[in-house]
Amino acid sequence: MQNFNSINIDNLYNRIANLIENAKKNVAIKVNNEITLLYWSIGKDITENVLNNQKAKYGKSVIKKLSKRLVVEYGKGYGERNIFRMLKFYDYFPNFEILSTLSTKLSWSHFVEILQIQDKLKREFYVTMCANELWSVRTLRERIDSALFERTIISKKPEQTIINDLQLLNRESRMSTNLFFRDPYILDFLDLKDTYSEKDLENAILSELERFILEMGNDFAFIARQKRITINGEDYYIDLLFYHRKMRRLVVIELKLNKFIPEYKGQAELYLKWLDKYEKIAGEESPIAIILCASKNDMLTELLELDNSGIHVAQYLTKYVSKEIWNQKFINIIEKAKIQLEQRKNDGDKK
Repeated sequence: MQNFNSINIDNLYNRIANLIENAKKNVAIKVNNEITLLYWSIGKDITENVLNNQKAKYGKSVIKKLSKRLVVEYGKGYGERNIFRMLKFYDYFPNFEILSTLSTKLSWSHFVEILQIQDKLKREFYVTMCANELWSVRTLRERIDSALFERTIISKKPEQTIINDLQLLNRESRMSTNLFFRDPYILDFLDLKDTYSEKDLENAILSELERFILEMGNDFAFIARQKRITINGEDYYIDLLFYHRKMRRLVVIELKLNKFIPEYKGQAELYLKWLDKYEKIAGEESPIAIILCASKNDMLTELLELDNSGIHVAQYLTKYVSKEIWNQKFINIIEKAKIQLEQRKNDGDKK
């Protein structure tokens, strides 16, 4: 017979508490899933049976009367504003199978943030990244506010490339460099002074490694700092070395305090070739590099054809930039990129 006096009450409590917390978490996930599907079903019913698939504004009076009765019986969650969200929800996500899968990863609160995005491709980007990287609602909001889509290289690519890369991530859990590379990177959390050295920048990144990785993206693992490589008896040092699981490749990060100059390309190429020969293992893709600079000249980087070398040059910002400035800045950049793509296509057709 067991001696009850010998039972460790702390261990027993911790085991039972874990069971309770896990059950609560599972219940919360299930409730969120059911609520999301319920709101989608409400949007579908009203759209098809009341609005006859017309725009929601045409049934505004009906929705107003309906919401008043629902609020009395079921609470503020069925107010007029939220019902209009449900209509938009069904409009943006009409495929139930896709929505059903997403609802296991994203809560209604996630979708409320996503529903504010008008552009379909941009919306698809945030849905895909959020579902794959399991962002919290707060992280999703921060990503949208920091113009992540516009900062990601994919936003400057043709529409079909964007679709293909997102599908690759969804179906095969493989991330392209287009989705990974960004410009600029936001490092305002480093809290750097007005003057700092490359070592200060490196130290700040390592002391805030979790937030740095969050800016770079999930599936990003730290490997080494100042990794030494030796070539013909001479030592070279890679500032920071990471590994990205979904891309299955090593990622070199070189930190520069000044503007980008062509010599940095040669340095990065040397590191990549060494890593490709001596560090890459079976099943991995070739290493890539990010050169983070205080500023860069787009014409210079384009002439150097860095993409062919697996090298990406990006500016880093250590100060907060408002959402309004981001929006205007990137609208101009993306429009310029689209014009250049169209021009190249036309030049190709003429040939």
